[in-house]
Amino acid sequence: MSERPVSLVQPPEGYADWLADLKTRIHAARQRASLAVNRELVLLYWQIGRDILARQAEQGWGAKVVDRLAHDLRAAFPEMKGFSPRNLKYMRAFAEAWPDAEFVQEVLARLPWYHQLALLDKLNDAETRRWYAAKAIENNWSRNVLVMRIETRLHERSGQAVTNFAATLPAPQSDLARESLKDPYRFDFLGLGEEAQERAIETALVRHVTEFLLELGAGFAFVGRQVPLEVGGEDFFLDLLFYHLKLRCYVVIELKAGDFKPEHLGQLSFYLTAVDRQVKGEEDQPTIGLLLCKSKNKVVAEYSLGDKAQPMGIAEYKLLESLPEQLRTSLPSIEQIERELQGDEA
Repeated sequence: MSERPVSLVQPPEGYADWLADLKTRIHAARQRASLAVNRELVLLYWQIGRDILARQAEQGWGAKVVDRLAHDLRAAFPEMKGFSPRNLKYMRAFAEAWPDAEFVQEVLARLPWYHQLALLDKLNDAETRRWYAAKAIENNWSRNVLVMRIETRLHERSGQAVTNFAATLPAPQSDLARESLKDPYRFDFLGLGEEAQERAIETALVRHVTEFLLELGAGFAFVGRQVPLEVGGEDFFLDLLFYHLKLRCYVVIELKAGDFKPEHLGQLSFYLTAVDRQVKGEEDQPTIGLLLCKSKNKVVAEYSLGDKAQPMGIAEYKLLESLPEQLRTSLPSIEQIERELQGDEA
């Protein structure tokens, strides 16, 4: 009788936990090795770019030296990629954009090279590049997510919602809460026109919750839609409920398909009180409310929040407003695109 395959042999007690621990350690080691390789590569590219800049400036070498250098480096290191004339010019631009060696070593070397190219191609000023680089590191963005964040102008929108957080939350949390909200929110991925009503937007946001969470930003976790609460024997339903892992609090989001009106905050305030009393745990911070409306008068919004004791913010959302009318109806929906992609894979 032949021996049973080793995969069918009953392992000793404690083996599964030990194997899981080994897998975790191996994954961590591989990640550290990958990060170390990336760091050295980015620093090498910066040094090459700095040398090209210095020699062209000091010795008057022309642009053709880059083509000659690319040829010689590829001949010397045929197994290495990255020494094309185009990439060498990127190295030069990289060094020119970031002359501070310490910043490159301590910050930028933590991002892959293709992230660096996105920062160079998509942005013109150093401060904005620094902001996106820091966010990419903090949130572990892929290059595609970084590009999407740049193209949707996240930097310009972050912290722009009208809020009363400075008056209703302690300083460290109020700053983080303010930076966690943006204005406007971009819901282009829903494929809805500006005439869409609240329930249609809400339904689409839940259907595309992955994209919605990406737009909300790091820290948001989806709890539920039309969350039921009973108060005084009557039933009430929250549009959308989230939990923010960094702020350690619940976030109630209410949608209004029209212009902002001061009375909207009364309903939101009621929901915040209900969540604080029925859902919030002892370790949780006070619940935050976010009212998303089609448009708002900033002065009216600021006045409306002026005497509110609960932390609330008001922001606009944008659907397909920026597209010409004839394009809005001709664009494929998310579902159509998904079906096309699935058909390609079949």
